Amino acid sequence: MKLCSISSGSEGNCIFVSGKEGKILVDAGISGKKIEHGLESIHVSPSSIDGIFVTHEHTDHISGVGVMARRYHIPIYATVETMHAMLHGKKIGKVPEELIHLIKPDNCVQIKDLQINPFSISHDAANPVAYTFQSEGHKIGIATDLGDYDDYIIHNLKETELLFIEANHDVNMLQVGPYPYLLKQRILGKKGHLSNARSGKLLCELLHKKLKHVILAHLSKENNFPDLAYQTVRCALEENGFICKENFLSVAKFGEPSSVFEI
Repeated sequence: MKLCSISSGSEGNCIFVSGKEGKILVDAGISGKKIEHGLESIHVSPSSIDGIFVTHEHTDHISGVGVMARRYHIPIYATVETMHAMLHGKKIGKVPEELIHLIKPDNCVQIKDLQINPFSISHDAANPVAYTFQSEGHKIGIATDLGDYDDYIIHNLKETELLFIEANHDVNMLQVGPYPYLLKQRILGKKGHLSNARSGKLLCELLHKKLKHVILAHLSKENNFPDLAYQTVRCALEENGFICKENFLSVAKFGEPSSVFEI
């Protein structure tokens, strides 16, 4: 299985995941042209994508969904509530009915050799989900836009070998930064975003011998720095007795494809 972050951050998110046969995108929150260039940079044809799995309807996760679906006839997968919010908004345009596929949290979807499991998350959206992917005994987890986490989320992300997880903001930077008070409270709230420190604590719950790579994702440009996110999470892991080996921990960036991670 492979994972590449095409783009990650508050301005746009798109992740490529593949098995030996199945190829999917999680979200398409940047322009179709940028998605095409990102895929081509890792030698993946956009026409080979089997589906776009949407986490929720916010613009930074869906702005390229309609373009990619229409251009390459790619099916779109989302919860009923998310699909309704997308189709009745102005961000994705009209989508052919045959490309619309409804999913439910905790109900697996099979795309070729990929078993895809959506699970509910806490965020201020219609019915948001995160995803795990399994193939040939391996497991990848993708979880961003987490206001908080609980035993249910930990259970779903357990035993992942490759983990793409939110480290959105540094709490101190957010508190003293330029955002309006209500926006700060939204981000800090139970339906907001996971801070660097909370991301580190969640990872401590998920550590196991087969976890090979962790990619920190969805960083805020205004309230975080890649090095700060990296060091905060690394310190949390090392305080828990875990030694971060080279290439174990990395940070996904906006507008720049990551390395291709493989398990």
